[in-house]
Amino acid sequence: MNEIIMPHESVMLDKFATDLGLELLYAGRGLITLTSISVDRPGLRLTGFFTAYDPQRIMLVGLTEHEYMRACTSEERTEMIEKLFSFGNVPCVIFARDLPVLPEFMECARSSGTPVFRTGRLTTQVMADLCAYLSRLLAPKTTVHGVLLDVFGAGILLTGSSGVGKSETAMELIKRGHRLVADDSVLVRRVESELVGTAPERIRYFMELRGIGIINVKNMYGSGSVMTEKEVELVMELEHWKQGKEYDRIGGEGGTEEILGIRVPKLTVPVSPGRNLAILIEVAARNHRLKLMGYDAAQELIQRTIGR
Repeated sequence: MNEIIMPHESVMLDKFATDLGLELLYAGRGLITLTSISVDRPGLRLTGFFTAYDPQRIMLVGLTEHEYMRACTSEERTEMIEKLFSFGNVPCVIFARDLPVLPEFMECARSSGTPVFRTGRLTTQVMADLCAYLSRLLAPKTTVHGVLLDVFGAGILLTGSSGVGKSETAMELIKRGHRLVADDSVLVRRVESELVGTAPERIRYFMELRGIGIINVKNMYGSGSVMTEKEVELVMELEHWKQGKEYDRIGGEGGTEEILGIRVPKLTVPVSPGRNLAILIEVAARNHRLKLMGYDAAQELIQRTIGR
């Protein structure tokens, strides 16, 4: 597993506008660089109070800030807005309620190259959408070498050494109607108490099969064979069968693997000629679902044995 990647995302303006339903008024530097999940309402800054001000936050202008600026003279507005942009590069400015952008504000935005957006939604609605968007986009993340699949609705992360057969097993599962999320490199984000996995954009839907090469699973098997993201619910480590090693035969002592501070159930599955790994993974997925619903076959067998 690689090191945890610190929150830092660059988003194209058109994607940002589409994701949040915004109208682009000024493109500025043409890119939004995000490092903070907080959103700034500049009310206090406009009055001259800049303690604890972080210019790395998205700036949201609502009716209160807009009316305060309107009540000032043009010279006063220019002075306060110039100071607002003098502390660093603000990622972007969003005006709520379809508020008109004051000429002095737009002039300062142009001088600093700051993108400006507008939306008709209420300020509180925009704030809620931004917080949810940034919490997900800037969530702690790491990369895991493996394959992530949706099997019977369960997010199964296949791990193991290179050449153990992860991609080939995933290919068999895809043929059986399950869906691929990511192959080889899985980008895992911690969103609140969940681990959400996806594929890096440049390799999304691609899979490497030794002896064949690179294939595009979506183009080959259709859009129903892939997913954009999935919660990681179970880790299954594939390893070559080791003679003399005792493998779990009952399932009563399940292991775990820690990813970004969250422990995920983990199974170690030995690989040897003749073992149908696809079926074993399907069984593991169904059994995991049953455990989540409160039924554990191993515990039932133990209780039956003790009760005799």
